[in-house]
Amino acid sequence: MGKGGMSHGVNEGEENMAAWLLGVNNLKIQPFKLPPIGPHDVRVRIKAVGICGSDVHYLKTMSCAGFIVKEPMVIGHECAGIIEETGSEVKHVVVGDRVALEPGISCWRCNLCKEGSYNLCPEMKFFATPPVHGSLANQVVHPADLCFKLPDNVSLEEGAMCEPLSVGVHACRRANIGPEKNVLIMGAGPIGLVTMLAARAFGAPRIVIVDVDDNRLSVAKKLGADEIVKVSINIQDTAEEVVQINKAMGTGVDVTFDCAGFNKTMSTALGATRAGGKVCLVGMGHSEMTVPLTPAAAREVDIIGIFRYKNTWPLCLEFLSSGKIDVKPLITHRFGFSQKEVEEAFETSAGGGNAIKVMFNL
Repeated sequence: MGKGGMSHGVNEGEENMAAWLLGVNNLKIQPFKLPPIGPHDVRVRIKAVGICGSDVHYLKTMSCAGFIVKEPMVIGHECAGIIEETGSEVKHVVVGDRVALEPGISCWRCNLCKEGSYNLCPEMKFFATPPVHGSLANQVVHPADLCFKLPDNVSLEEGAMCEPLSVGVHACRRANIGPEKNVLIMGAGPIGLVTMLAARAFGAPRIVIVDVDDNRLSVAKKLGADEIVKVSINIQDTAEEVVQINKAMGTGVDVTFDCAGFNKTMSTALGATRAGGKVCLVGMGHSEMTVPLTPAAAREVDIIGIFRYKNTWPLCLEFLSSGKIDVKPLITHRFGFSQKEVEEAFETSAGGGNAIKVMFNL
């Protein structure tokens, strides 16, 4: 600890434990040695961690979006906790503060970082993206500037939900969502639902959400979707479903968020979006897609992508604190931090069913 830093409640005999990904379907709680705390770092006792689809993907295949797990890795990146120690130069948070952690550490030196697009930094070190360890652990060390103090009326679980919510907020910023933009969302999984909540908070007057699953559509309706449309996985049904979607919207679709990222969902998005509108690709279901680009280009439909997020935590916390967004209904399952519960939690998340967000309480 640097000179002038502060610590509290450190039990020298306590061993820091974490959930390690050792192989396909092989997670074990084992000791996790923390790095020394630097002058601009904090040590955080983790209290809430959500399971993301990428975590499940790593568990099932040891890879995700081109990143390959080659050696044992601590999993988890959606997290919040309590500051237990601060480095000597840390000023904006103190021991005892409840914080939400932004999981990506960029270099701040490359052109992308200097331009403000730090989410695209090629040197990004991101929790639980190989070879960087994650945060499903008793404690982690993290840069203080990536720890955001929770308002008194925002829980630690809600703090952990800032990470998936940030994806929706960043997507809405990229697509310039506002009170004049009617929104279509392809996919009512966790990211589709947080994108819907974000779009409403940004002022979207009408939102239609599409999925293949009745339960997810029911949840979307309860969370505020104006209309829901059930679709098939058969690409031959696309043209007919575009008609259904436009009927449900009742007016032009200004922006579509594809939160699944498959041939079928992207083809539907391109077909349903009005001339001059935008399609924002959020989900990464397929690394390559065959879609009808030429007709969309002839209608000047813009296609934009997003990768993670940038500078979203303050706005997420404002939305949560003000009540403009309520993420609590998304947390459907809770587990403790034992070997048995870690295994059960990942099985629950991977199994789909009525699970939306599975949360660990440590």
